[in-house]
Parts: sequence; C-alpha cells; structure tokens
Amino acid sequence: MRILLTRTDRIGDLILSTPAIASIRASFPSARVTLVTSKYNRVVMERNDDIDELVALNGSFRRDYDIAVALAPRITDLRIVGASRAKRRVGYTYARRWFARLTAPAFVDTLMISEADPVLCERDPALRIRHEVDQLLDLVALAGARTRITRLRLDVREEDRRAIEALPEHPIVLHLGRRWFDQGSSIDSTQRLLRELVALGRPVVATTPRESVEYAARLEAPPRCRILGHLPFFTWAAVFERASCVVTVDTAATHVASAMRRPTVVAFENRYFRLSSQEWAPYQVPSVLVRKPASKDTGSLAAFRNEIVSGVQELLGKA
Repeated sequence: MRILLTRTDRIGDLILSTPAIASIRASFPSARVTLVTSKYNRVVMERNDDIDELVALNGSFRRDYDIAVALAPRITDLRIVGASRAKRRVGYTYARRWFARLTAPAFVDTLMISEADPVLCERDPALRIRHEVDQLLDLVALAGARTRITRLRLDVREEDRRAIEALPEHPIVLHLGRRWFDQGSSIDSTQRLLRELVALGRPVVATTPRESVEYAARLEAPPRCRILGHLPFFTWAAVFERASCVVTVDTAATHVASAMRRPTVVAFENRYFRLSSQEWAPYQVPSVLVRKPASKDTGSLAAFRNEIVSGVQELLGKA
C-alpha cells in the first residue's frame, strides 16, 4: 500500500500533525508513507521515521497511491491530494470557507468540515473547538487510521543537547517572537518582562527567531539572563527541553514546547482569542493562557506582564 500525506503550511501546524502521521504509520505498518512539505516546514520531519519519503512542495512524486490525505485545510494541499489519483482522497476545510467547500469535491472524495471559525467562535461563547491535534486525528480516522496516537513528536538528539549544555539548568525560557514587539506589547514592556521573570529567582534564557533579531538586539539582558541569537531548529527545541517553563506569543514555539513536554505560558492575540486559545493551545502539558491587551497603555501592559509572571509562578509551583 502507498499513502500520500501533505502539509505545506507552517512549522507549528506540522508539529501538531505528528500524532496523525504516527497514527497512519501504526494503522498501516507495512505501507510506504510519503509526506509532501514546504521547504520551510520540512525540518520538523527530517528525523522522523514514521514516514518513508519526504518530498518538498513542487517536487516530483508518484501518482499511484491508495490513500491520500491533505493535513492542511489549504487549496494547495487539496490540489496535491487530487493530483495523486489515489483511490481514497481525504481532506478538510473550515465551516465558512464557502469556496473551498464548493471546490473540494474536485480534489477529495471525503471532506471533513471543521467547526474552527474565528467569527463563529466570537459570536457564540458556547461553541467549543477541538484542538487541532484532535481534528487531525479525526481526519486520518476517515482515511482508515484506526490506531490513535496522541503524543507530539520532535526528535532531539544528544548532539543538540550538547550544543546548549553551557546554559543554566531548568531556566525560564522566553521566546522572543515578533508579536512581543507590537499589537498589544512593546520593546520597553518586553524589557520589563525580562526583569520581572529574573526576579522570580530562576535564570532566564531568551531565544530569538530570525524575524526578531533586530528587535532583540535592542534588549538589554539583565543579570542571570541570556539572550540567544537565532538557533538551528533542533538546538532551539533542546533549549525548550531544558526549560522549567516556556513563555511565548508564538504558536510554533507553543507546539515545540508541548512536544518537549514543558509547561507553557502563551500570550495569544487579543483578536480571536477564543478560537486561538482552544484550537492552538499547548497540548497535553500544564499551561496558562493569557490574552494580549487591545492597547499599549501603561496600565494594560503592566497588567499583561503581571498575568504572565503569575502564570509562570503557578506552573513552577506545580512542577
């Protein structure tokens, strides 16, 4: 049997897809499993032996599959599945994506409709959204995956751990995602947050994604705090593995922390908080979810930081 899976969007979403991919492998142990990714997110799966073949988007791949599953609700992934000519083709989209719902039958023969919609979620406080991991597990079940594996997977190796062995043990790790510096936060407030986290009595390590390097360069590391530059992906994951608690505004970092089984404080954007805090929350780890303020006034930023610090204290108290 040949199985084609595709997920060509973001790193965090591919991490959340690892249980579904593992469920496919466990359900079809003798199948040959091919995964199509983008050049950007493929790093997540480069060490993962739940797949037999990793193909970059726009690369060539066979078209004699038995099953094909689009793990992303995107037209790009649906088209790849449609082009596979698989005997069974499965995909999903969101309730209010009318064009996708109308065109999807041209690409798949089984379409799952997700209830995750930002407008519906804000309109109906009683609406409950399944976590993306659970949605994906339900999706591959439609393709015949009867064994359900729920653990996220990232393959950190000893070489990755050795690369960061000089860091302090069990630090609070703050990931300096781009959203710390705008949209309800600021450079000055993030500088203050660093000091407030250090005041908790543990060392603090801040990791910096590529898109935040210029902003992080404007921060001053207080005593017992180290600000790291952009790291290779699995070295970054090893830093999270070493953490006592992770603090982030970035969902990719949220999902790396969950894969490393670390307690996490996540600051979600003010807009569409109800959806984000359900569908993309930390998975199977202790967590505190905070809503970013709608403005950058001094009082709102101080209250925001206080919620974060209190959340870290709560999680450290449970450790």
